[in-house]
Amino acid sequence: MSGNGNGNAINEVSVDCPAKTNLTLHVGAPRSEWGGRHELDTIYCAVGVYDTVTASRKKPGAGFSLNLDGAYLGDLASSGSDMRRNHAVLALFAMAEASGHEPDVALNIEKRIPVGAGMAGGSADAAATILALNTLWNLDWPIERLQQVAATLGADMPFCLTGGYARGTGFGEQIEQLSEHSNDVRELTKQGFAGHLLVGAYQAELRTPEVYAMFDQIGAGAGDNNHLQQAAISLHPRSGQAIDEALLAGAKQAFVSGSGPSVIAFVPTDDAARAVQSAWQQSRCVDRIIASKAPAHPIVHIIA
Repeated sequence: MSGNGNGNAINEVSVDCPAKTNLTLHVGAPRSEWGGRHELDTIYCAVGVYDTVTASRKKPGAGFSLNLDGAYLGDLASSGSDMRRNHAVLALFAMAEASGHEPDVALNIEKRIPVGAGMAGGSADAAATILALNTLWNLDWPIERLQQVAATLGADMPFCLTGGYARGTGFGEQIEQLSEHSNDVRELTKQGFAGHLLVGAYQAELRTPEVYAMFDQIGAGAGDNNHLQQAAISLHPRSGQAIDEALLAGAKQAFVSGSGPSVIAFVPTDDAARAVQSAWQQSRCVDRIIASKAPAHPIVHIIA
């Protein structure tokens, strides 16, 4: 893509990037060559809760800037947080290095994905930045090349570039996209892992390394498709209560999202959705409820 339709350079691009969850998350041994990261075999699913990243050109030599907006910024709003460690900023510098461009870009992030919640909000911001710069800088790189850059930044990021459903192996960064017409996805849909869902979100955050450390101590729960679920619940018991309440109220599937503490409840009918919402509100086992759908995909908008 080389312009905005009127022959001028593109000056501003906005990308809506969805959250992710893990429909299955099987955790293997930690590998020293991966810096201690665990071997994973996971089915990713993108969930239609979106962060929006807007990338705008700045004058040459002006450097980068970052602005964060949103009602639930959590630790991201801390005055002690280092802007240069933000996932979107890391993605900006990685793309600048890979493409030979100067990182003279203003980034604005509108946060809607819960922070520190097992839903890859930071990875979605990085992926949105990569997709935005691919258009802003007229790179027109194929998704495979963008995924190579993303894989240097984190396990979830290559998946967040595409959304939909995918299998992740390695430490989660090796992505095999699953067609929504494939037998695997048909089977997932039959099991209830598609359509309307509710996210039970929390003010509290869980740090992924802490959850893995607990997993290394206590292992996976019997029958858990998410091997990190038992560890997350031991650190954040309300997540376990939310799962139980959702299943009793008619959710088809309910589970901790990734390393938690967010809970995903797939609801097969409007009545089930209302019943789960009511159960969660009455028991106060979640702090807020977000209605959404899955699967979802990133959306790129050329603004100016």
